[in-house]
Amino acid sequence: MVANRDMNRERGLAAYRRELGIELPPAGSWLDLCCGTGRALLECASDARVTGVDLVAPPPHPRVEFHTASVLAWEPEEPYDLITCVHGLHYVGDKLAALTRIAAWLTPNGLFTANLDAASIEAPRPVRPLLRQAGFTYDSRRKRISLEGGRQVTFPLTYLGADDKAGPNYTGQPAVTSHYT
Repeated sequence: MVANRDMNRERGLAAYRRELGIELPPAGSWLDLCCGTGRALLECASDARVTGVDLVAPPPHPRVEFHTASVLAWEPEEPYDLITCVHGLHYVGDKLAALTRIAAWLTPNGLFTANLDAASIEAPRPVRPLLRQAGFTYDSRRKRISLEGGRQVTFPLTYLGADDKAGPNYTGQPAVTSHYT
């Protein structure tokens, strides 16, 4: 995983609503991947289980459970009703492995939504149909991926590596291109 220190790590709830098109705070449990400072989580933390995961740990807080880890290494103890990732998958090397893991972390009625540029996944066959077959919905105009309901997902591709020198993506920030065979 490659962390981009230039990306805004101070996002609040308004940015989540705008970027992901969902209403927050959520009912039930919420996991935010690549949460930055956790500002959005802190804005709506209440009695719900709220968890943030990032490569850089925010300061501890009594109402939010923060973990310092990669999305490719961290394991939740229980499934979540909502999983979000605002502009974080851009910096993950093995994006399909991340999606596979995230799909298994949802409750049966849970929702995952994140920013993802499908053009940053290079494979010998188109990736969008593979995402659709696995149950994901991809909005190419908004560069947004979502999945309703937890499940086991596999992709018929093998990860070859990532190019962290791929240059800027649609956000204008440097990003990582994932390569598969």
